[in-house]
Amino acid sequence: MQLDFTPIIAQVFTGFLWLLPLFLLVAFFKSARFKGAMGEWAVNVASSLALNKDDYHLIKDVTLPTEDGGTTQIDHIIVSRYGIFVVETKNMQGWIFGGEQQPMWTQKIYKQSFKFQNPLRQNYKHLKTLQACLAVELKYLHSVIVFTGDCTFKTEMPANVLRSGGYIRYIKSMTDVVLSETQVREYIAAIEAGRLAPSLATHQAHIQHLKSAASKNPTAQPTCPQCGSPMVMRETRNGQNVGKMFWGCPRFPACRGMRKIGG
Repeated sequence: MQLDFTPIIAQVFTGFLWLLPLFLLVAFFKSARFKGAMGEWAVNVASSLALNKDDYHLIKDVTLPTEDGGTTQIDHIIVSRYGIFVVETKNMQGWIFGGEQQPMWTQKIYKQSFKFQNPLRQNYKHLKTLQACLAVELKYLHSVIVFTGDCTFKTEMPANVLRSGGYIRYIKSMTDVVLSETQVREYIAAIEAGRLAPSLATHQAHIQHLKSAASKNPTAQPTCPQCGSPMVMRETRNGQNVGKMFWGCPRFPACRGMRKIGG
């Protein structure tokens, strides 16, 4: 007598189909893109709740064209009478070491150390692009770096490099009125007019530009092929390639994207 396992197989398959959406949802919540978005969302919420909307005007996810024909993406711009704050968000884990003048900072997770570009230098490029867009003096633009995620500063950081909600206190510490209400309105309008439409297509085009720039300059900091984050330089600790350097995603272990140095 031949046993028919078809009903059992069908039942298992049906059960798997019910579980598949759950697996996909868990994978999404663990993804580097989701965690990065959550970090930016937290900054958005803190800005909306803690900063008076009559005095501080938040514009998020601004992609601007650059003079070289490419684009630059700014996480948050806050326009106020006290200046224009350009906020760069970093969602990183572990211990963070860095100094204002150091070109590369260090992220340490357990016994592994990773190098990444000084975010102040990265944000300076954002300031220069915004300065050109608005035709405003650089002294009215304030660079702010916000680290989200489970990380700890292990060296003394510049006053404008902060953890989570600390950036609200920093922004509120600027109390000198340097722009008129008319200028504030004009700069908001100029940003909205000069930005590229916030869309998936704009984001993908920006990532493609970063990848193209990295391919033309192999020694430059590339972007993660999985989530688009600026990558950090790492050293292989085990195996036949021990001691060799490679580019890795700063959101490791949530994202395991990697590239070869010069490749």
